[in-house]
Amino acid sequence: MLDLFFAMALSAAPLTLYLPPVRSLNLFVETMEFFVREITGLHAHRAALLLRVGFRRIISFLFQSSR
Repeated sequence: MLDLFFAMALSAAPLTLYLPPVRSLNLFVETMEFFVREITGLHAHRAALLLRVGFRRIISFLFQSSR
């Protein structure tokens, strides 16, 4: 009987007790968007630098081999 009571009590609890308020979710989403923008910005900058170095090496190799 006690098991049935706890099962009914826990199933009747509103979901809002388990979910954070929307205000907290907005701050969390905003923070995650900021981190994603920062990370992708850093990776894009590094990728551009690596492409530039690679292009210079290819051009340098072609120039030296044509001598």
